[in-house]
Amino acid sequence: MSEKTKSREMTEQPAPSPAEERKASAVTEAIVQLGQTAVPSGESNIFCLTIIGQIEGHLMLPPQNKTTKYEHVIPQLIAAEQNSKIEGLLIILNTVGGDVEAGLAIAEMIASLTKPTVTVVLGGGHSIGVPIAVSADYTFIAETATMTIHPIRMNGLVIGVPQTFEYLEKMQERVTRFVTRHSRITEETFKHLMFKTGELTRDIGTTVIGADAVRHGLIDSVGALGEALKELNRRIKELKTSHSEGGEGE
Repeated sequence: MSEKTKSREMTEQPAPSPAEERKASAVTEAIVQLGQTAVPSGESNIFCLTIIGQIEGHLMLPPQNKTTKYEHVIPQLIAAEQNSKIEGLLIILNTVGGDVEAGLAIAEMIASLTKPTVTVVLGGGHSIGVPIAVSADYTFIAETATMTIHPIRMNGLVIGVPQTFEYLEKMQERVTRFVTRHSRITEETFKHLMFKTGELTRDIGTTVIGADAVRHGLIDSVGALGEALKELNRRIKELKTSHSEGGEGE
């Protein structure tokens, strides 16, 4: 075969189909986003929700910020609650905090779910991330993870009138009440950590690390992904057993 014929055959190869183009695009996207070509697949009975970066509420944050948007999280929680194939939820936190009302909305949603829930604090669960961390049925914190407890802060223009401070006080009370209701920490201890001076430079509050969060009663146990999945599967199995026994009793 002559070089001319070979060249003609190479140029006359059929163009890739749309399906092949989509597949190639998906592989490229996986490499860009995850650094790998094969993305693990397969259905699971556990829904994993990640709360990362800064929790975005009513105001959009700058595009360079890593954010968790509450308008994205809430529909996911509703879908997980309604999906019969989902038997439990694992919530992974590594957040610096963010919008107070958005954070409380997510925490209330998680606390209201009827399916077993477990949270894991990896890296950090700071500020309004604390209520989200304690909102599940059982909570874990990695040995090196931290949680910063401090009073509510406001950015931008603040009108210096008594009503503003009363509003801040009520917001703070909402956070305190939620945390103490969904964990073993007492209100006295939580407020002591919140208003502690000297630990945070030119600010008030406390940073608790791993075992300290458990000692204060804020988190149930020290552990990470393996322990969290084990506990969640145990609760799923327990719920199934109670349902089957209830059905037999009827």
